[in-house]
Amino acid sequence: MVTISLCIIVKNEEEHLPRCLRSVQGIADEIVIVDTGSTDGTKAVAAGFGAKPVDFVWCDDFSAARNFAFSEATMDYCLWLDADDVLTPEDREALLRLKETLDPATDVVMMRYHTAFDADGRPTFTYYRERLLRRTAGFRWEGAVHEAIQPRGKILYSEIAVTHRKTGPGDPDRNLRIYENQLLAGKTLSPRAQFYYARELMAHARYEDAASVFRDFLDGGRGWVENNLEACRDLARCETALGQPEKAFSALCRALRFGPPRAELCCDFGKFFFDRGEFKTAAFWYEAALRAEADDTAGGFSEPACRGVIPCLQLCVCYYRLGDTARAEMYNDRAGALQPEHPAYLYNRDWFASQRA
Repeated sequence: MVTISLCIIVKNEEEHLPRCLRSVQGIADEIVIVDTGSTDGTKAVAAGFGAKPVDFVWCDDFSAARNFAFSEATMDYCLWLDADDVLTPEDREALLRLKETLDPATDVVMMRYHTAFDADGRPTFTYYRERLLRRTAGFRWEGAVHEAIQPRGKILYSEIAVTHRKTGPGDPDRNLRIYENQLLAGKTLSPRAQFYYARELMAHARYEDAASVFRDFLDGGRGWVENNLEACRDLARCETALGQPEKAFSALCRALRFGPPRAELCCDFGKFFFDRGEFKTAAFWYEAALRAEADDTAGGFSEPACRGVIPCLQLCVCYYRLGDTARAEMYNDRAGALQPEHPAYLYNRDWFASQRA
């Protein structure tokens, strides 16, 4: 059985850290807590779980902190988490089983990362992350913000998921501030950093700036295909916010250059035509979303609802507007089979019933 070092970087996480460490109880053979300047009881919490906190002087660089955490590890594998991450009981048991059976020649175990949820707790935004890494393989984190390790060697894709349960706003300006400080210092952003910088600008409603950076990123031609796809979708969102629908459509079309359209992109096209009352064309794209195969093992962002309940509900409206009530109700029933408590499904169900009364 392999051994695992759990590596977490923290600052003022006395509220979240106990929940995180309880959720992974029994998995780690050692716990490395790198503290970047806590002024609360974080270190005492860590010590209570058997960890010895190690201080690290914060330098606006998450990769530096994570690389330091990995350098303190001594076990076969490094497992990284954030303090507001948890494992569900089912995922904890699955990870324990993996620990017992993992081929020690495996370099990287990719695990799902659930970061957004619907009202019933179902993941609405998920993607794979490099989660368990063989310590002696010499992996290094890169990127001051949205840091990552490029997987290589023998890679195992697992259905085990880490669940991100953030409970507070944190510092919403931190990442943008780090990027802009880097630019002020004359640093050239890598393509990946450029992509995430644009996303931070978009999150701050600086749509013109974000659109400009997204275009530069795409025109540079050096981005990872998954980031290219998302950049096209995000650029379309920015153009829509700026009142430029034709430019938004062009941005969506640009995404077609990076492979067959996935469900998420199909839903974007569907919404574009739906919003313009072009329901026949919208229906075409929403039905394409239902046919699209999941393709998230490459590490791209996945929105599971785009392969199910969202297109079904939209198709219900499209076909009703097209005068095909029977097909509209069929798609609403299909949405209800996927999410029986979805408010839109329930509203539609009752409305159809009232029309038959």
